[in-house]
Amino acid sequence: MKSAEMLKEKVRNGFMVEGLEDMNDEYLKALKQTLVIVGDTELLSVPPLLTVYNQAPTLNNKITALAIMQDEIGHAHIAFRLLKDLGEDTDELLYNREANRWKNPYAFDFELSNWIELGVFNALFDRAGYTLLGDAGKNTSYGPWRRALVKVDKEELFHLRNGEIIMKTAMKDPELQEKVQKAVDWMFLMALEFFGVEDSLKSRSQQLEYKLKGKTNDGLRQQWLSTAVPFCESIGVKVPAHYDEKQEKYVIDVPFPCKFDVENKRWLFDQPDTWENVIKRFKSRGPHNQQFVERIQRGAKEMEQLRKEVV
Repeated sequence: MKSAEMLKEKVRNGFMVEGLEDMNDEYLKALKQTLVIVGDTELLSVPPLLTVYNQAPTLNNKITALAIMQDEIGHAHIAFRLLKDLGEDTDELLYNREANRWKNPYAFDFELSNWIELGVFNALFDRAGYTLLGDAGKNTSYGPWRRALVKVDKEELFHLRNGEIIMKTAMKDPELQEKVQKAVDWMFLMALEFFGVEDSLKSRSQQLEYKLKGKTNDGLRQQWLSTAVPFCESIGVKVPAHYDEKQEKYVIDVPFPCKFDVENKRWLFDQPDTWENVIKRFKSRGPHNQQFVERIQRGAKEMEQLRKEVV
């Protein structure tokens, strides 16, 4: 095992970590944490999409939605396969972990209400995935992960473009415009939360120090805003953020973070919150967390029960 400072210096100078022999315990722990979050996020993005899959207005929409879900499962497979190579018991992680211990974004613990929300989900949430994984693909010091992300990057771009098409099409229909705006109203800040706590609250980050990612949380949030805000504005959707010329950055126009009305999927802008409380909300999980995880685990548990009955 290498000393921490020596390994950090090596990866800063371009060294690519290829296997366990190149890592120290700290690097391995940070890498595993990163891959678990990615794997959970990719896999748990599928159940919300399935809640409105049957509402697809055309056969082409259905085929595209299925392709996206297949991609997400494939991305999860990559992350969990890498975790297995690193010594993790992936069967235990996937099929025996309690629902509230999964690390997917809080936004994925909600059913979608309609087909338009699936489009906004792709346009905003997959844009967050594209931002995060694109950054990792350019900067990660873990070679197997960087090579795998070449494929993932292209597919996440396809997902967000599908969402943009659905939103653009809907905004041309006066009867659907309100649905687009309503979906953006609750999903926009959810997407901003994907990037984690603000930089001022982080004393250190092994992900940055070991080059598992390139930009800070706030830097990635700004990158997401730089494409999400102009897109929404270009099709007539209102968002609570704008570009500030003096500060030369995007500014959020409402309290962030703030409290969220879970039952009505509505942000309470008159009730600012703290990141400490947001983390508590994340850990408490959303209303369909249990249901969605059970859907992922059901097949394996049913197969195990069948084996017991045969024996």
